Amino acid sequence: MRKREKKGPLSVHAIAGSYVVLLGIDMNKASSKGILGFAIERIDHSNKGKRDWLAGFKTFPGAKVPKGGLVSTKDHPLQTFFWADFTTRLAHQYTYRVVAMRGTPKKLEQAEDVEVKIDMEDEDKDKHAVYFNRGVAGSQAYARKFGNKRPTQVADNEAWIWLSRGLEEGMLAFIRQAKDDRYSLRAAVYEFQHQPALEEFKTASQNGADVKIVFDARQSASKKSPNAENRKAIDEAGIEAITIPREANSSYISHNKFIVLLRDDKPIQVWTGSTNITQGGIFGHSNVGHIVRDSKVAASYLEYWKQLSDDAAAKELRLWNENATPVPETIPSPHSTTTIFSPRPTLEALEWYTERMDKASSAVFFTAAFGVNDLFAEVLAKHKDYLRYVLLESEGKDMESLRREAANRVAVGNVLGSGAFDRWLKEKTTGLNTHVKYIHTKYMLIDPLDDDPLVITGSANFSNASTKNNDENMLVIRGDKRVADIYLGEFMRLFNHFYFRYIAKRGDEPDSETGKKRFLATDGSWLEPYYQKGTTKRMERLYFA
Repeated sequence: MRKREKKGPLSVHAIAGSYVVLLGIDMNKASSKGILGFAIERIDHSNKGKRDWLAGFKTFPGAKVPKGGLVSTKDHPLQTFFWADFTTRLAHQYTYRVVAMRGTPKKLEQAEDVEVKIDMEDEDKDKHAVYFNRGVAGSQAYARKFGNKRPTQVADNEAWIWLSRGLEEGMLAFIRQAKDDRYSLRAAVYEFQHQPALEEFKTASQNGADVKIVFDARQSASKKSPNAENRKAIDEAGIEAITIPREANSSYISHNKFIVLLRDDKPIQVWTGSTNITQGGIFGHSNVGHIVRDSKVAASYLEYWKQLSDDAAAKELRLWNENATPVPETIPSPHSTTTIFSPRPTLEALEWYTERMDKASSAVFFTAAFGVNDLFAEVLAKHKDYLRYVLLESEGKDMESLRREAANRVAVGNVLGSGAFDRWLKEKTTGLNTHVKYIHTKYMLIDPLDDDPLVITGSANFSNASTKNNDENMLVIRGDKRVADIYLGEFMRLFNHFYFRYIAKRGDEPDSETGKKRFLATDGSWLEPYYQKGTTKRMERLYFA
């Protein structure tokens, strides 16, 4: 949901996802003179009208704050025109009051203000359901709440619930829909080891549902091959009879993570996304589970599953995928959901994704795992007058060229170690993640705040291998603003989280207590880059506001 309100020289644009509200603030330059920042008050209409001032980390010089503590924006205002509330609750209704703060740091005065009322999006509604896990186990919030303990050391499963944030619940609920012999499930999975999910498949089968699961069973000496762990988990669950090993694609990975639900032999829904059925996938690194309730889309996935269940080699599957899910000639029709499956004979699908990025008109948001593919890097090296956000698991070979273009904003997964900042708590990951620690999602948002946004999401890493060799699936969703708002909110939640840690690791943020960036400015000097043409801060102010 999006809503913009203006009062006098001050405006605010609120974009609500399911768990995140983005706030784009704007004010004409002349009226902003002398402002020390913005305070934000939130009224929770779903909780008896409870009023709170949002909190932040940065303070004016000299403030005494406990280690890991937050401060009220009423006393230490936000010196930015873009802020996000990550403490919202699902299905709540909020009013945000944005207040310009004037005066001096020791005697702040509330000045211009504006209010906006907004409803949180339901993560499960109509055609699309979208579930993002927390994806930030190494965080100040986790350190404060759980003392950096392993989830197994926290009572009442509280850490598991916090980390899942609805992803596990959504996945298990999807499987539970197959409650009797009217239903069937057809799954294609890469890492298949989380016992609660395996038990749900088993229960569905015992209740009469027709359940069949294709799993990656490559005979490989590689430690990254999930074959041995998959077979071990399947044996422990006692579901070997409903599984089908995928072995013919031995040189490549069977990287899908989808489940098709059928009723009376007709495909009606599909669960897909980036989430492997493991503890690390569900509770560790960032992931999304995406349900599409569309018989045509589900039927497309079912036909693809049949090819996989026959254990077709990549050579055969490439031609089938190209014919069954051709790359759109231009852009899909409005309000549509298109499937693109791999492996494919050429890189045409990857080239089409880069073409969409190159032809964006207002903004691009893009997640990648271990660096940026050369095709994308070529587009990102071009000058644009709008921002392109890139969120990476780890640095790749093109980091300098990515950062060279002013319109590119880049963040890489990291945690704050001991000694990073005196006031911040040390962060540790929970130990759930192995070869991927932080970013495992694979999606790209093209002009998400336009009236006709494009969301590309699925299992493929936007790489040559994921296009030509691996079993993969992608959705191209055009014109669904609700879906775009949810994805955008989650992207910015993760981007802001990791950007701060990435900058800290690179040493761009001074370590000394007197370093400028460590504290809020005591005058209006912080405003200048938000009005200076060509700066990323100005572009961000204009885009979100």
